[in-house]
Amino acid sequence: MKPLVLSAVAGAAALAAGTAFAADDTRLTTVLERGSLLCSGHNGSFLGFAEVDDQGNWKGVDIDLCKALAAGLFGQSDGNLEIVPISWAQRWPALQSGDIDVVIKVSGWTQSRDTELNLAYSRPYFIGAFQVMAHAETEAESVADLDGGSICVSAGTSTERVLASYLESHKIDAEIIVFEKGDEVRTSYFGGRCDGLIEWAPSLAAARVEAEDPSAHVILPDVLELEAEGIIVPEGDPDWLDVQNWMLNSLWYAEAQGITSANVDEFKANPPSTTVGKFLGVTPGYGERLGLKDDWAYNMIKEVGNFGEIYERNIGSGSPYNLPRGINALYTEGGVFYPMIID
Repeated sequence: MKPLVLSAVAGAAALAAGTAFAADDTRLTTVLERGSLLCSGHNGSFLGFAEVDDQGNWKGVDIDLCKALAAGLFGQSDGNLEIVPISWAQRWPALQSGDIDVVIKVSGWTQSRDTELNLAYSRPYFIGAFQVMAHAETEAESVADLDGGSICVSAGTSTERVLASYLESHKIDAEIIVFEKGDEVRTSYFGGRCDGLIEWAPSLAAARVEAEDPSAHVILPDVLELEAEGIIVPEGDPDWLDVQNWMLNSLWYAEAQGITSANVDEFKANPPSTTVGKFLGVTPGYGERLGLKDDWAYNMIKEVGNFGEIYERNIGSGSPYNLPRGINALYTEGGVFYPMIID
């Protein structure tokens, strides 16, 4: 019996040592030791999600999530965040090589990416519907009316696959014209190179707002597919994935509790419950379990606000795009999102 006991003890020790090594080798440790977060940007504009303003500053939903993550890790994003412009096709090689630490780039959760590219996904933070916008002069009322025409799409994206599959299954003979950069896709469409442009409905609406004559473009009613967009990290790094999931959870939890960038100090000074106090770092535990400071959620909310604030500022009522939240709202407002329990 003793050799078996010793063997079991040795095995447990080896497992513990392996676990300790894995914890030390996580991307979280790398980022904290470096003192900065390398977050994905776009090598062009993706209106409402990642774009550069007139002063050369990045803004958008994805950029605010990068800022939130950096603020949670370091207390503030200023001086601790680098936005790395990359193309859609560069996302996975850049993540796997360490050129970026995380992909926050409205990236869809697909089976091939999940099983073949060694990627791990957070909970979705946005549900997008793929639709096609067409020049009004084509008189198209559906995608089928673009038979014999052409549709622009970004290279290396799930959008390209969705379009190809839809055209094939519906026996629509339309040419797919592929471009590397998001700006090139839209420029080519608005320049008349393509009859149609496929993107998410929110992005199409944003692009139409920016058009010289918005009335010259119509978003066709066909929904080609729905796609869940998540934050992506390398597979096999659960600590780093946990941080992404609980960052999103923090933004939804704050929204559900009515905690905003404007009143978060009041909530912290006088928490209405022990859970809110723990969430904001008044009492310990919420950050420590993740390897972060306990006030990490407070720092995120203070800098970028809750998820509702991020949405409205960038693509909702506080933006030029004025896109209703719809399915992307909290469940209490008819959407599909909800915060997980904080204990």
